[in-house]
This record gives sequence, structure tokens and C-alpha cells, in this order.
Amino acid sequence: MASGSVTIFHNVVWSRHKGVVFSALHDISAASPIKYQIVQISDTEHFRLGFSDVDYGYHQYPMRKLFDGCYEDVPTWRMTYRLTMEVLRTHADLVVLPGYHRPEYWAMLIACILTGKRRAVFCDSTGRDRPRRLLTSIPKRMFFALCDGYFGFGERSREYLMSLGAKRERIFIPCQAAALPRSFVPEQALDQRLRARSGQAPVFLFVGRLSQEKGVDALLQAFGAIVQRIPAAQLRIVGTGPQGEQLQKAAQDAGIAHAVHFVGSLQDEGLSREYFGATCMVLPSFSEPWGLVVNEALNHGCPVVVSDNCGCVPELVIDGVTGYAFRSGDTASLQRMLLQALEAFADTEKTARACMEVIGRFDPPHAASNIARGCAMMLAH
Repeated sequence: MASGSVTIFHNVVWSRHKGVVFSALHDISAASPIKYQIVQISDTEHFRLGFSDVDYGYHQYPMRKLFDGCYEDVPTWRMTYRLTMEVLRTHADLVVLPGYHRPEYWAMLIACILTGKRRAVFCDSTGRDRPRRLLTSIPKRMFFALCDGYFGFGERSREYLMSLGAKRERIFIPCQAAALPRSFVPEQALDQRLRARSGQAPVFLFVGRLSQEKGVDALLQAFGAIVQRIPAAQLRIVGTGPQGEQLQKAAQDAGIAHAVHFVGSLQDEGLSREYFGATCMVLPSFSEPWGLVVNEALNHGCPVVVSDNCGCVPELVIDGVTGYAFRSGDTASLQRMLLQALEAFADTEKTARACMEVIGRFDPPHAASNIARGCAMMLAH
């Protein structure tokens, strides 16, 4: 059995989903000869501000945090120096890097090489999320070639890594899971779903940042056509972002403001109520490495309609079972899938059971076990 020590660097405490996975990893490590140290670099990032608060309650493991506040507020030279020194000083046998797209991560990689430490990297990109460009693919190939292992979200991140030279046996997936509200009780979820949907009109739900890459404007267009056919249909939009006012004006201009509800940012019980009450959750993103809101929806028994650019499509979105995928950017395709969802998921209980069964394999303990498996394999070689 492999033994040794691992230091995992992660960029922000804001990421609740990483908090629950690292907490599960801490639980696993109690009975393991491998010991883990988690280093959080900062509290949050600029684009996360106003969306949800930093909640340390999801991080039930020992951690060290290097900087208070936003990641981007730390000068690059200072960030690079501190992270490089952290790698040089750690006695860990394996260092897990937070990414590969910043100069400080390259400095950390070089520090690992100079001190003879094994190194792995988190990769959340996919080929669809990050279209190939020669000038960027060459440095990525170099970075990945110098790593001993890779932790990804799913099959599409594995395909992306392999396209850049990573070996399949060194890629470990999936290594993430949704952070559900503390009030969420899986055993009660089916009953809550059935009560919330009893006799309700069609309700489509969007959860996410109101920004261009999320494709909410395309959703409004598709929903406008739905309302003409089904006047009782509603669209509920949860989130904040730079497109907020523009999208509200678009709904008014299209004459559908009465059926579109902008409810702002929600967390915990409030967000659970939205998932339980929706016919389906819609994620029309042009760019989406995975889409953790899909995990959240399925845990609540709520099926999904997502763009085929979302990284979770192969594993979580099963046609006619847990949801549908439409062609990204194709409003007519989105409209067809929304109508198809109303018909296919009319049996609320059957659909909810299917959603919960599929998502059961994507919880924090499973994600943590994949990280632990990867670390063990890298330490053994």
C-alpha cells in the first residue's frame, strides 16, 4: 500500500463544492497511510462577489489560507513568490497544483521539478469549453508532460487532457461533486419534490451567473415561443451578473415579463425550493466545463435541459431519463427540447427517482475516493 504525504493547493475558499470534497478526503485519510495537507490560496475571486458568500462551514478539514480577500487583489509577483516558497518548503512527496493557466502555477511546477517532488494538476477544461489554439496548446502540452497525474471533472476533461498528450491511466475522474445545503435530507427529497410539483403549471428554472457565456438571452427567446403555446408556463431566473438589467429589458420588450421572474441570488433552502418546484432546470451555456447546477438539480429530482457544450452531458444528461441536450446556440433546438421535456418528464415520481439514481454516483465521497486513488497511484510509482 502506498504511503507518503500530499499537499493540495486550491485557489479559493469560495468553492463550496471543493470544500465538501476535501472534507470527504479528510475523512478518508483517517484510515490511510497517506496524509493530506490542504492549502487554500485566497477567499474568493472578483467575479464571485455578490453571487454567494464565502462559507467556511463547508470546509470540515484542517486548512491553511495564504491570503485574505480576492485572488486578483494580490500582486502577481507576490503571489508567485509565496506559492513558489510554499512548494520549496513543503516536505510533501506529491504536490497537487490548482491549475496551469497562470504564471504562478508554472513557477510552482518548476519548484516541484527542482526539489524532486511528484506533481499533479486539477484540470476543469474541455475541448468544447476551450477551443484549441496553437499558441496556447503548445504551453499546455509542455505543462501536462511535466506532470505525473491529472484530476478532471469527467469524460470530456479526460478527452481534452488526452488530446494534449496526457496518458489515460494517469487521469482520474470525476473529482468534484455538488455542495448541497445543510438542510438537504436525501431521504426526504422525493417527497418534497412530489409536494412541490403537485398540480403546478410548467416552470423552467435557470440558476447561474447572468453573463453572456451562460446563454440566458437565448433561453428568453426560446421561452417566448413556449409561452405563446402554453400561456401558464413560467421561467424563473436565479442569479445576478452583468447582464441582469439587459435581460430584464429583453423580457419586457418581448412581452413576456409577466411570465419571467428574476429572483436574484439564492442559497441553501431558498435555492432548494426552486429546484423542487421546477419542471426542469435549463443550462444554455456556450461555455461550461461541467455545470454543477446540474448535479444540484438532479439531487432534488429535477431533470435538466442543457447545451451540448456542458461538460456533464455524457455522464449526467441521459436523453429522456434525466434530461436533454440541445445544440449550443440553436434557439430552435432549445425550444424543441423544452417542449419535449414537458412531455417526457410528466411523471414526476418516475423522473425524480431516475435523476436521484444517476446522481448518486457523483457525491463527495466518490469524488474524494478518486482523488485518493490518484494520489496513491502516483506515490506508488
